[in-house]
Amino acid sequence: MKITWLGHSAFRIETADAKILIDPFLTGNPSFAGHDRKMAADGITHLLLTHGHGDHVGDTVALANETGAVVLANADLAAWLGSKGVSRLEMGNTGGTVSFGSFTATFTQALHSSAQITEDGVSHALGNANGLMLHFEGEPSLLHMGDTDIFTDMGLINELHQPDIGLVPVGDRFTMGGAVAALACQRFFDFKHAIPCHYGSFPIIEQTPETFVKGMEGLKTRVETPKVGTVLSF
Repeated sequence: MKITWLGHSAFRIETADAKILIDPFLTGNPSFAGHDRKMAADGITHLLLTHGHGDHVGDTVALANETGAVVLANADLAAWLGSKGVSRLEMGNTGGTVSFGSFTATFTQALHSSAQITEDGVSHALGNANGLMLHFEGEPSLLHMGDTDIFTDMGLINELHQPDIGLVPVGDRFTMGGAVAALACQRFFDFKHAIPCHYGSFPIIEQTPETFVKGMEGLKTRVETPKVGTVLSF
């Protein structure tokens, strides 16, 4: 498995049988500026969304039309994307699992909001915010927490799914801050690897993951803090 952080909460996941973009906020993402959008989207087969905010939906409509990739989102967000011209859609909701053959995606709980005000000035309610739990054949399991605070049922997510890799929001203000995110990982998960995200992109959130890194010191979880565009192999 190869994982590339694309800034903010956007990730590219490559396995033997799939090339996945999660929360593909590329255009307008300050952290991604100067990087190659075409390369980030090269050969993608799936676009997975945790929730409906613009900094997570990002380039979904354009990329779906350009590549023919299938889009997975909660039912309300999927219906809205359909109205925007996305044709290959899979929908689900909290607790549900969707199979894509070589991997499955389960919608987990997240404590966050999910509406979007579009260019026409209308606010659209786009379902609940979620995390996404991915299980692959012969590859590490991965949890993208989405945008969330800490909550005790994270322990149940770990019990049910035992994720090997965690993609963890640490930027504060709109998600957990680094110290709370470290507590969540320490108390509720047994990650082999944790990759912090949702930081450094906008001035009003934390600019570095250092508080999270410090909070994870002494734990068995290995914290990875790649630069945007760096490929990690697992």
